[in-house]
Amino acid sequence: MIKGIHHVGITCRDMDRMIQFYREAFGFELRECFEWHDSEAFDRIINVSGSAARAVMMQAGHCCVELFEYTAPPPETDGPLRPQDRGYTHFCVEVTDIDAEYERLKGIGMQFGKHAPVEIGGSKALYGRDPEGNIIEILQMATREADG
Repeated sequence: MIKGIHHVGITCRDMDRMIQFYREAFGFELRECFEWHDSEAFDRIINVSGSAARAVMMQAGHCCVELFEYTAPPPETDGPLRPQDRGYTHFCVEVTDIDAEYERLKGIGMQFGKHAPVEIGGSKALYGRDPEGNIIEILQMATREADG
């Protein structure tokens, strides 16, 4: 069962500037900070070998944005995106049973890399692509006692 969109991911060149902007412009507050390098789990989730980045999850009300500042691999372009270019790197859909949704989504044409959903920190996640190649993450959050 699809629960809704969990967050929108945005890749940026200057994380500190973007954090400040989202705080000032929209009232987003830091909820979580993390980084990775040499992580097989993250490489599998995003389907990019040799990835390294720092990231933050920010929240304003029920809306979350996840900012990424990659240090590897290098981007294909360093220029600002234009309206007709792809801008958001992905959006995330939270699900209650990621394994069932993975199979269902594959069955209707969503394309995934060579990996099945990956467990990390009690949650499970995986990136896939819609028919036009846009990235969508599916995420099953770790069960919290309050969730039942």
